[in-house]
Amino acid sequence: MGAKSQINPKRETPEDEQARAAAVRGMFTSIAHRYDLLNHLLSFNVDKLWWRRTARAFAPLLARPGVRVLDLCCGTGDMTFALLRQAARSGNAKPSICGVDFSPEMLRRARAKSGARTPGAREAISWIEADALHLPFPDGGFQVVTCAFGFRNLVNYEAGLREIHRVLAPGGEAGILDFGEPDGVLGKLYRVYFRHVLPAVGALVSGVRGPYSYLPASVSRFPPPDQMLARLRACGFRQTSRTSYTFGIAGLYRGMK
Repeated sequence: MGAKSQINPKRETPEDEQARAAAVRGMFTSIAHRYDLLNHLLSFNVDKLWWRRTARAFAPLLARPGVRVLDLCCGTGDMTFALLRQAARSGNAKPSICGVDFSPEMLRRARAKSGARTPGAREAISWIEADALHLPFPDGGFQVVTCAFGFRNLVNYEAGLREIHRVLAPGGEAGILDFGEPDGVLGKLYRVYFRHVLPAVGALVSGVRGPYSYLPASVSRFPPPDQMLARLRACGFRQTSRTSYTFGIAGLYRGMK
């Protein structure tokens, strides 16, 4: 339920950012062997619904012949595969999709899942090891860019948004799916689960404590919706919006170039 390279609103030196990115890469590489199991277990399988809904939000673009799609912080590829399946449902049998992550172990597992679960994945999806803040792609190369449960981990939010904006083609759309914190009684119950139960179960199943203690801390640092939307607009996105999923536990931020 999370991925790969940490963002903090505080100003940091490049050396600080590199150290933090390396630490997060190491954390999530350490749980790659249990990543899928724990995502589904700890979210009660609701994560699958979130990926499908996010992919469906981009159905009109995914239906276009020749569409090029980039899925950042792709982990073991579940969001990437959801995009491919939605393209097929939209009548596009040959989309070009690239999954990017900076953990080679996560990508190894994504490649292993290609074809085994999603027909056409081996032909349609390329997997590239790269940093989301320094993408090896030219300007304007993609019509859709997504990032599911990884954006909050980038070491610099604005740099991440600028890079997404750079690689999007004019008229292209970005979608950032990430956690939120519900309000009211549900929010209180959720915070108890998220801050205490989830880290304990995650550590027990994975055998590693750090990543699942880090997860609630990273969510609490993530900007609230109004601030996140303001950041999108400040980085050049238009028609920005947020759609709440499952009572606000997650939400999809969208913006157009």
